[in-house]
Amino acid sequence: MTSSLTLPILGLILFCVLAETAREVCFKQAASDSPVLATLTKPLTWLGIAFWAIELLAWTAVLASVPLTIAFPLMALSYVATVVAGAVIFRENINLRHATGVFLVTAGVACVGATGL
Repeated sequence: MTSSLTLPILGLILFCVLAETAREVCFKQAASDSPVLATLTKPLTWLGIAFWAIELLAWTAVLASVPLTIAFPLMALSYVATVVAGAVIFRENINLRHATGVFLVTAGVACVGATGL
């Protein structure tokens, strides 16, 4: 296991972030205005599950190469991406406190990322 991020591993982590965000968007869309059991019959639910499975494989490859103390905090970018996706796709509101929290998460990820380089 290396202790630094390589460009391919960083790309794989970013792929995991995007896959996790896509999964959450699929689940949110599938769950909108539906009882829980009806949600299980929707294609978007199954697409979300597929994103989860693909992310699981990619994340396992990441963890084989990078220390958990570096890789896991970088996955916090999924919080940022999911907030942005919620605002853009679902027109959810982001107030100043929420935006400040997202900024602080991003700053923390930048610090961890710089540590791993």
